[in-house]
Amino acid sequence: MNKLVMNFLVTEGYAEAVAKFRMETGTEPDMDVAMIMDRMAVKKAVQCGNIEDAIEKVNDLNPEILDTNPELFFHLQQQILIELIRNEKIEEALEFAQEELAPRGEENRLKTANEVNAAILTSQSHEKGLHTIGNICSLSWEIVHPKLHSLLKMLIWAQNQLDEKATYPQIKDFSKATLENPAV
Repeated sequence: MNKLVMNFLVTEGYAEAVAKFRMETGTEPDMDVAMIMDRMAVKKAVQCGNIEDAIEKVNDLNPEILDTNPELFFHLQQQILIELIRNEKIEEALEFAQEELAPRGEENRLKTANEVNAAILTSQSHEKGLHTIGNICSLSWEIVHPKLHSLLKMLIWAQNQLDEKATYPQIKDFSKATLENPAV
């Protein structure tokens, strides 16, 4: 239980509480307390609208974070744009949007289009339009990741193998993934 409390304190960034809890319980945090302070400095910079400072601090902590999380970097850049607009720096905001956001926005267009499509289908009470395994297999690779295709094929194969040897709860409707009890 102490480890759980310590993890909460570390995750939420309560450095003083971490130190006191460590002294009282002898529970060691999973990370250095100084790292907690660095992380909270980044969080505070974002919350205060100092996005460039936050990006710099993140890169000081680990330059690979933003390189390996392009969506996070894009969101930070969106926040920069919002802060420029909030500070009524309209010319700078337009220039920043054209030079920094527009090129990255094109990369996210397909993903955004798929998210919109999924939201519409969900609102129309469909499960993202995936009603049968045939529909899943016929979708383009850009929409359905190859691993999903392989996993579904493996699931069908496994069920076919089990059909010959045992009775078991089966998935018949793949879009809902609900188990159906076998007829007894």
